[in-house]
Amino acid sequence: MRLTLACVGRQKAGAERDLADRYLDRARSAGRAAGLVIDLRELAESRARSAPERKREEAALLRAAAEDGGLALFDERGDALDSPGFATLIGRTRDAGAPRLTLVIGGADGLDETLRGAAQASISFGAMTWPHQLVRVMACEQIYRAVMLLTGHPYHRA
Repeated sequence: MRLTLACVGRQKAGAERDLADRYLDRARSAGRAAGLVIDLRELAESRARSAPERKREEAALLRAAAEDGGLALFDERGDALDSPGFATLIGRTRDAGAPRLTLVIGGADGLDETLRGAAQASISFGAMTWPHQLVRVMACEQIYRAVMLLTGHPYHRA
């Protein structure tokens, strides 16, 4: 199964990008053993004048990035999954024969309601608001951790 992390906006060079890239590289290397091909899609931020218009335009780009598979959102209003629960979501989607699962990090204005309605899951990193750069790092680390859980590697010690 292809596991895609689709993000609105491009991450600038720096420590956050380096760390996210490190976790994604690890996940890609180990992902083959878990039956996963992992990729990253950075999508352009909308230039529309109003926040609702920007969210609608970005939602269209994110739906297109999801192509033929499931959609899971990182959203502050989502469910607080633990790491094994996140790995289970990925594993069950893979085991159901889905060709793709797209994990979404929205833009600065948030996610359009139509995207929320189309998602099979919505996942929160807690009630606090996080900068997009850190959300991407946390998402990449959790993807790597999920791969480690799915392959039985002892990286996850909780």
